[in-house]
Amino acid sequence: MRQTLFRIRLDDLWSLEPIGNISAAGVGYVILLPSLVLGLWWGMYIVRKTGLKAEHWLPIGIWFAIAAVALMIPQWSRNWKSTSIPVYGYGFMLLVGFLLAGWMASRRAQHEGLAAEVIWDLATWLFFSGIVGARLFYLIQFRKRVFADKQRLDEYVLTAVNLPDGGLVLYGGVLFGIVAYLIFCHRQKISPLLMADVAIPSFFIALACGRFGCFLNGCCYGDPCELPWAITFPQGSVPFIGLVNRGFSDPDAVTSMPLHPTQLYSSINAMVLGFLTASYFKHRNYDGAVITLALISYPITRFVIEILRSDGIGQWGTGLTISQLVSLAVLVFGIGLGYWCWLKQPLRNSSVTTGLAQSPV
Repeated sequence: MRQTLFRIRLDDLWSLEPIGNISAAGVGYVILLPSLVLGLWWGMYIVRKTGLKAEHWLPIGIWFAIAAVALMIPQWSRNWKSTSIPVYGYGFMLLVGFLLAGWMASRRAQHEGLAAEVIWDLATWLFFSGIVGARLFYLIQFRKRVFADKQRLDEYVLTAVNLPDGGLVLYGGVLFGIVAYLIFCHRQKISPLLMADVAIPSFFIALACGRFGCFLNGCCYGDPCELPWAITFPQGSVPFIGLVNRGFSDPDAVTSMPLHPTQLYSSINAMVLGFLTASYFKHRNYDGAVITLALISYPITRFVIEILRSDGIGQWGTGLTISQLVSLAVLVFGIGLGYWCWLKQPLRNSSVTTGLAQSPV
């Protein structure tokens, strides 16, 4: 695991000197240069595509304004308490997943006659609503542990938003995301089934990145494991503390016991499902077929992986975790949706189907 990937130095533009045992890079490398490059690239792209117009100056100017601010940060940092900020592995992988998923979905959408901008707008909606829902679901599921010994209102608030310590439940993000998704499609007058077929392969790619972020963070850990690929987590990590609190590990140990890398299982599972749904997208016979495949396949694999996880407990006397119970509900819904689409959705004509055969994954 690596909760902190590196730190951004605020006091020096071009320094690469590590801070402790953590790699570090000056704000010039992380913000200044990327902003200039993106601003120049966007300007050149616009000039080649449509020619530079008055409305294009603002987005180009924003990138250069960010670069100008970055240039001043070392001087401003003299009055700040901290001279560096961390870049967390989990948050970084969420960002990578968001950008990669949006790019892939925008390409797929253009072959369906949808503007790429619509995909990026939807991605933004889903990203923020998903984070809120996933965090809220986690706080509900683990409320006794998370809010233990908290008394004041500010302690509750800070604990609730403390994402660096881990704590997101995928299904909570999905449920909130569905609501945001339906509102978005209604406002944009886009078929929810068509958009779902376009977006779901990218969702799995984003999920694969997010689950790798879980591995870097240490959350969503597995049961004890004796297989060759079992992993241990260092003292003070999320799995180590969780196992100690539950009486399964010695608080004086250097590392946790060997555990299943369920985060990596989930990441690989998501990549496989992303490839499967993207491939099926080219050959679907009606809108809703791809999302149906996802709603049937993912709950099954998630239910199985959940058996190997050690961070959840049975709920309501069932012996099943919340995620397993939700998986069963999603599976039933997916079967019902598939049956309804098969009866009600018109078949896609041969010319459209032929065109889709050339669409990108």
